Amino acid sequence: MVIFFENFFLGLSRFQKKIFLAFIDSFLLVFALYLSFSLRLGYWLQPEKNLLLLILISPVVGVLVFWSMRMYRLVTRYLNLDYLWLVLKSAVFFSSIWGLLAFTILENGIPRSVLIINTLVSFSFIGGIRLAYWRILKNTKYFKLPEIYRNYKNVIIYGAGDAGIQLASALEYSQLYKVILFLDDSNELHGHKIRGLKVYSSESCGELIKKYSIDEILLAIPSASKARKKEIIEKIKENNISVKTLPGVDILAKGDITLNDLREIDIKDLLGRDPVEPKNELLKKNITDKNVLVTGGGGSIGSELCRQIALLKPKALVIFELSEFALYSIDKELRENSIEIDIYPILGNILDQEKVFEVINSFEIHTIYHAAAYKHVPMVELNNIAGINTNILGTLNLIEQAKKSRVENFVSISSDKAVRPTNLMGASKRFAELIIRSHSEELKNQTIFSIVRFGNVLGSSGSVIPLFKKQIANGGPLTLTSPEITRYFMTISEAVQLVIQAGAMSKHMDVYLLDMGSPIKILDLARTLISLSGLQVKDKDNQEGDIEIIYTGLRPGEKLYEELLIDGKAKKTIHPLIYISQEKNLDWSFLNNNLSKLKNLKSNDVKAARKIIQEIVPEYNAEESFHDLIFQRKHKKNL
Repeated sequence: MVIFFENFFLGLSRFQKKIFLAFIDSFLLVFALYLSFSLRLGYWLQPEKNLLLLILISPVVGVLVFWSMRMYRLVTRYLNLDYLWLVLKSAVFFSSIWGLLAFTILENGIPRSVLIINTLVSFSFIGGIRLAYWRILKNTKYFKLPEIYRNYKNVIIYGAGDAGIQLASALEYSQLYKVILFLDDSNELHGHKIRGLKVYSSESCGELIKKYSIDEILLAIPSASKARKKEIIEKIKENNISVKTLPGVDILAKGDITLNDLREIDIKDLLGRDPVEPKNELLKKNITDKNVLVTGGGGSIGSELCRQIALLKPKALVIFELSEFALYSIDKELRENSIEIDIYPILGNILDQEKVFEVINSFEIHTIYHAAAYKHVPMVELNNIAGINTNILGTLNLIEQAKKSRVENFVSISSDKAVRPTNLMGASKRFAELIIRSHSEELKNQTIFSIVRFGNVLGSSGSVIPLFKKQIANGGPLTLTSPEITRYFMTISEAVQLVIQAGAMSKHMDVYLLDMGSPIKILDLARTLISLSGLQVKDKDNQEGDIEIIYTGLRPGEKLYEELLIDGKAKKTIHPLIYISQEKNLDWSFLNNNLSKLKNLKSNDVKAARKIIQEIVPEYNAEESFHDLIFQRKHKKNL
């Protein structure tokens, strides 16, 4: 039988298979009627002329009913309860229509019980032949891909709850994955079978991976906390096996999990911290029904600000951006998402005094979120003046123009690199912080200023995570500046949500710090990403590994670790992840005097500019070697 299917039936076209199946159904329907009468009468029926004719034309009725019920459109190899339910309904319709014909044509009619018997016999025959067909198919190459694609993966599903069961069902006929077993933390499920798959304790994960040659683990625990997910991932990564996961609990609401719902483990899954529910009154306070301006609105932070602000229903959202493509991208995204607010994309530079004033004044801006800045440490080290102009003088210009237009709220995005800076980018951001704090004293009772300081956000430009993933995909090596380097991480959406809430808390001039959780060692992060890709680190202890990690040395101005506090003091706020830093202000006249010097410097006088910054930010060492490209070029020529 198997050889017949492989040599004949499986070689037919889809239409030919439908015709062949209809022919088999025709024979079965005739025999089912004959058997139904015989069972009812208690002896083998010898049908008279009219009844014989009705039995012989039953295939015409049956095939038409089955075709109209779309039974022949379904793929029999995906046999399930829904398919069998359709077969039963089709058998009921067939028996009813044939019975109506019989009562109409035959003078003496037929026993009514024959119709009930025929429904059951027809269902048994029609369903049975499909079940037999399905069982035979499971043992043929019909269930397998062509040779070049035939290497499916043996997988374990971690989580035997609703999500795990739905995922197992979705993968039952997959030609890419073969589910071997379930892992689950519930002792009550251990040893039981679900959908024919045995449930094991997660403690035996390593042993089972080796025993069944497992290629990948699929996490189906969308309702688990991030802390629990992190624990599970930490346990799994020791086995150097590829891991994929289902996203959040909302996947269950969809009701039908598919293969497309699986995704690779993300750094967000490794943070181990569940976000705190936002306070809606804080989110809405400075945004809803107000005109809002976002500077740097096309950048990673700025664009996420725009997304979240748009959902809070401002009267108008003005996106101010220097990059045409970045501005086009965020504007297009918001409009495609049917955001029903007034959106105004403005191309411009925050150093342009007239343009900035016109934008703030024309659109009657109530709230400014200042995200425009040059933030990439090595780039600012190579382009000192550009960083100084944008981060310092651009911020000053924005404050002055906001003052003229009597803006209500001004929220500035700062960086952990502003704390005891070792690079010009951090020093320029610290300088900008001091401008806002000192200048705000001049604007009391007019504009509420606030600064929000935080560390690395996932998905921002220059983030190390996409670089690592690209390097792993290319076979390595992974490049780290130092084995000791550590960083704070937070998801970009959570950071922006907290920025909005922090800005709404401010009463005059506050510096807010976001609780970034525990710092992460970048080397540990690199090793984890390699392990969860199913690969091994290649080092002196494992020369047979797949991916090597090499160290390139700290880049110009780069720190081994980052901080958030200037003076080591911070107070709690009404939000558990937001703190207020207790910091001193600089005298405005002293600061303004140095700002005047900075403005009046000759173009590209890097040396003098760095000295002025050190006057304001004494922790910054301006005497370290200059990496500015133009300065270096000029210096070489002078030699």
